[in-house]
Amino acid sequence: MSTFEQRDNSGTLFRNERKEQPNHADYEGTAMIGGKEYWMNAWLKEGKKGKFMSFSFREKAPSRPVEKAPVKDDFVDDIPF
Repeated sequence: MSTFEQRDNSGTLFRNERKEQPNHADYEGTAMIGGKEYWMNAWLKEGKKGKFMSFSFREKAPSRPVEKAPVKDDFVDDIPF
């Protein structure tokens, strides 16, 4: 088995098997442009000169640790029992 290595200024698309509505992408995948990874979507469209593909790119967000909200200490230990 070979491992896939994404090269700069290239991308890979696969048929969108989860397409449920007409506005969902026909193809989806990833691309690397300028050393940054992007989500890539493509739609098959019909124009005056025939069929064509329309693309969109959205930068993949880097993984960041989830910051927890500070805990507010409302505990009062001076209850008169």
